[in-house]
Amino acid sequence: MNATTQPKPTLDQRRARHAWQAVHDTKQHIGCHQKQDEKKFGVNARKLPVRIMASGLGQALAFLKAKDSAPGLLIEIADWVLDKRANPDSNREKPKDDALLQSVITSDSDFLRAATEEVLAYLQWLVRFAEAEGLTDSEGEQ
Repeated sequence: MNATTQPKPTLDQRRARHAWQAVHDTKQHIGCHQKQDEKKFGVNARKLPVRIMASGLGQALAFLKAKDSAPGLLIEIADWVLDKRANPDSNREKPKDDALLQSVITSDSDFLRAATEEVLAYLQWLVRFAEAEGLTDSEGEQ
C-alpha cells in the first residue's frame, strides 16, 4: 500500500458513518427528518432493539410505522439495510419509510435473518450516537 491509498473502511466503520449522518441530519432537520421530532427519533431508536428481540423485526417495524412518530428512523434503517450496506457509494434516493417492512413481508427467511442481524448491528451505533447527542431523553417518549 502506498502513502496515498486509504485503507478501505470496514463494514462496522461504514455502519458508524451512516448512523452518525442519520443522527446529524435528525438534529439539523435535514432531508427525511424535516418534520421529525428529534427526541422521538432517539427514544424510538433506543427502544427498537428490545422490540425486535421481543417481537421480531417485522412486528417491530410495523409498530413504528403504525405509531408514525419516527418515520425518519424507518427511512434511515431501510436506507442502510436495503442500499448503503451493499453499495456504500450509492447516490440513490432514500427509500420510503415502509420499504424495509415490505421487503421483510415479501422476502424469504434468509433475508429476514440477515436483515434482523444487520438492523441490530446498525442500531448499536445509531443509539450510541443518539445518546451522545442527547436525543434519547424520555420527554420525547410516546
